[in-house]
Formats: sequence, structure tokens, C-alpha cells
Amino acid sequence: MVKIVVIGGGAAGFWGAIACAEAYSQTRITILEASGQLLSKVRISGGGRCNVTHACFEPSELVGNYPRGSKALRGAFSRFQPQDTVQWFRAHGVSLKTEADGRMFPKTNDSETIIACLQRTAQNLGIQVRTGMSVTHIKHEGQFTVGCKSGEKLRCDRILLATGSHPLGYRLAQQLGHTLVSPVPSLFTFKIKDPRLQGLAGIAVDPVQLRLTVNDQKFDQQGPLLVTHWGLSGPAVLKLSAWGARAFHQHRYQGELTVNWVPHSSYEDLRQQLGQTRTAVAKRAIANHCPVDLPQRLWQKLIAAAGISPQQRWADLSKTHLRSLLQELTQGKFHVLGKGVFKDEFVTCGGVDLKQINFKTMESRCCPGLYFAGEVIDIDGITGGFNFQNAWTTAWLAAQAMGQPE
Repeated sequence: MVKIVVIGGGAAGFWGAIACAEAYSQTRITILEASGQLLSKVRISGGGRCNVTHACFEPSELVGNYPRGSKALRGAFSRFQPQDTVQWFRAHGVSLKTEADGRMFPKTNDSETIIACLQRTAQNLGIQVRTGMSVTHIKHEGQFTVGCKSGEKLRCDRILLATGSHPLGYRLAQQLGHTLVSPVPSLFTFKIKDPRLQGLAGIAVDPVQLRLTVNDQKFDQQGPLLVTHWGLSGPAVLKLSAWGARAFHQHRYQGELTVNWVPHSSYEDLRQQLGQTRTAVAKRAIANHCPVDLPQRLWQKLIAAAGISPQQRWADLSKTHLRSLLQELTQGKFHVLGKGVFKDEFVTCGGVDLKQINFKTMESRCCPGLYFAGEVIDIDGITGGFNFQNAWTTAWLAAQAMGQPE
């Protein structure tokens, strides 16, 4: 009988415990969760719907959604990928659906469906789940001794460390000889104070083209954008924040954001389109006639920023104002003052150094018998189900190795 302790009662912890118990019946598995709530990120993901994974079934394409860890995941995804996740849930009574942007959710649109499935399966497999069990230290002398805040000590043959981005997991990894890539936030919104955005909270534009410049580094992204009370959010901003996470952190979350509100038109095509509009609707007020696919209120803010008065007619649009308007439409500059939060995701880039992990088994190269899964390691994905898929895949790989008889 192989005794395994899983530290962390989140997605990676449950998945690793379940996959191990399904593959190896001669295991005794205990999940330890410090808090009183299990699977907390699963509960809030996707606005309470749980964005389980993403409908990207080609490993070479899938890895392109991970700002950190893509190389390490290439082989991992060839063994367990979103298609396998979908099949596992289907076999356990949960059907997933794919939305237009590729995100996959349970058909019930309720994260409790996923939580109930994982908890029920763990119970049926005889996995012991204990909450309020905060681990303070781990000793490794042949076997592992797991010390808890309560004073209780558990002995086991193998450990799966699946603590997410919680500092406790990082401390435990360091206790056992690992080095950390300094954890910093990923997936956040941009704080911007600009008159062009005032009063526009809730307005969405899809798509926009964004370029973030942090010091001399540039990051590009295209997709939906959402104006908020504090600045800008939406998938395009969140993806930018993930790719630029380290540079942003190093420069105190200050940078310049260039927005192209009409990326499907070239500058020259747009110039001609505005020129034709000037002729076609010469007597109409520019503020009341928007020739491009933008919300009317946003259009009015942009023409004001270009120095055009609300009453000015198209016939009176000067070349100087035309150039200014083209600039606002295609290369609007916004100063990012800091980071906000993204309430549905709490993702960190950084964690246990990937060079210290064998990605065929997820076993530590520093401490035999210790395995890692999920966000505790230096891997993070953009928004869209990719962080959960990292958890499912790395936990599954760990499960196949850590349950093997000695």
C-alpha cells in the first residue's frame, strides 16, 4: 500500500488524487486543505460557471497560450490535453459545451456541477479529504513526515504539492531544497484615468488592437476590450497583462497603451472612408454620424479628443482635424497608472523553477518522492481555461508516476 498525501484541496490537488486512485487501487490518498473551503478557484472561475478548459486540441497550438512554461508543457500536452479532460468529465456524467471564443463550460453553466463531480468521485474512490489542515513543515527521511499546525503528524511515501500560488506552498518547496522564480501577479486589468474613457463604463468594443509599451519592451494583443470605472479590461487587456507581467512588475505597473479601435481597416482605407463620409453626409454633425463600427458615445469622446466640436459638420472637417481623428481611431495613447484586479481569476506567474522538475513524471529533481502540479510551479496561462488545463495535465502526469508500487 502506497501512502500519498496531497497538499492543497484545489483543482490540481483533487485531480491528482482522483487520477492516482483510478490508476492504482493499492494507494491510500489523503488531501489536506488549510482553509475550510475546497475547490475555491473552481467555484469562482468564469463568473461562477467554471471555465474548465479550452477547445484547442493541438498541443503545438495549445502551448502558445502560456506566457511561461510553454516549452515544458509541449510534451505534457501530448499525453494529456483538453480532449482528455472533456472525455474524463463525460465519463463521469458531466457534459461540457464550447462557446464561440473556444472556452469550455459545463452545460449547466454552474461551477457547482464540477465541484460536485470531483468531490463525489473522490469519495467513491475512498480518498480522505481533510479541511482546516495547515501544513507547517515537511521532513524527508526515507519516508515523509508532514507536520500540521494542529500538532498532528502524517507519514507517507509520496507527496503531491498542489497549493496554487499560496505562499505556504512556496515555503514548503524551499524547505525541501527548491528555488523559486519570484512570484508576481498575472491576469489583471489596467488602471487608466483619461477623459476619453470617463462615463463610458460598460462599453465593449470587439475587436481592438492593443500595444503595451513598458520601458523598451512591446507587447501586442487583439481581441475584445471593456471600458470600466477604473480603466480598461476585457480579454485583450488580460492577455496583455499576462504576457507583460514581469516587465510590468519591474516598472511598477506603469506603461503606455496604444489602442487601434478599428483594426480591420488600414490607415489609408480609413482615411478614404472618412473622406467619402465628408462628401456623402456633408451637412450632418460629425458627432451624430459615426461611419465606423464603434459605440456612439465612444465616437463622440474620440472626436472631442481630436479637437472637433460637437456641432461641427462633416463638410467643415479640416485636414488637421482629419489627421487628429485618424490618430485617435488608430493610435490612441493611454497612460497606464497601475493594475486593477480580475475578479474571476487570481493567477500568478512564478513559482518552483521548472528545471527542478522532471516533466515526464512531475517529480522533483531535488527531493525524490515529491511531486508538483498546477500553479505552484512557474507556469501560467492567459485567460480562457488554460490555467485549469495546466492543473489537469500536470496533476494527471504526477498521478501516473506517484502511485506506482515501489
